[in-house]
Amino acid sequence: MCEATAYLLNKDGEEELLLADVDVIEPEGEGKVRLVSIYGEQKVLDGRIKSMSLVNHRVVLTQN
Repeated sequence: MCEATAYLLNKDGEEELLLADVDVIEPEGEGKVRLVSIYGEQKVLDGRIKSMSLVNHRVVLTQN
């Protein structure tokens, strides 16, 4: 399986789980990111991608 786990970087610099089994990440309007899991769960975040590691299946996002 090639899904990723998305984390949100909080104001203390710690990563918090945002969404597991992410299949789709795409821009959603001005400054927003939409994530969709393989189960159809969706989250739209007012933020941006900070880093991605495809080998480790990790995506870290920050809020605007």
